[in-house]
Amino acid sequence: MLKISNPERKAAFRFIVCLGFVSLFADMTYEGAHSVIGPLLKDLGATGTQVGIIMGLGEMIAASLRYFSGRLADRTRAYWTITTLGYFLNLIVILGLAFAGSWQAVALLVVAERTGKSLRGPARDVLLS
Repeated sequence: MLKISNPERKAAFRFIVCLGFVSLFADMTYEGAHSVIGPLLKDLGATGTQVGIIMGLGEMIAASLRYFSGRLADRTRAYWTITTLGYFLNLIVILGLAFAGSWQAVALLVVAERTGKSLRGPARDVLLS
């Protein structure tokens, strides 16, 4: 077992472990929802091409927004706020998938979910470092 004696190191270790669990459960939620997005889009009338475009657009937006999210976090130093907002956005969006009635609504929710992930990533990484 790992022994940590310094109180500051104990607090840092607890923080890292807690944030790790939050990230684990958020990723489990996302991966669970991600596995049903394709069939859900198909059931709501989207074609295979539309599913591919939606998923690709979501990934492109996520990759592109990480840069701007990192700059925003660095300029405002609101790491906790941005990280919390990203996790909250994911929570709301995943819940919204259950109530989406059209493939267009699911497409918007997929893009919003990827936005939440790209928003929280850089700020969370700063908190961990």
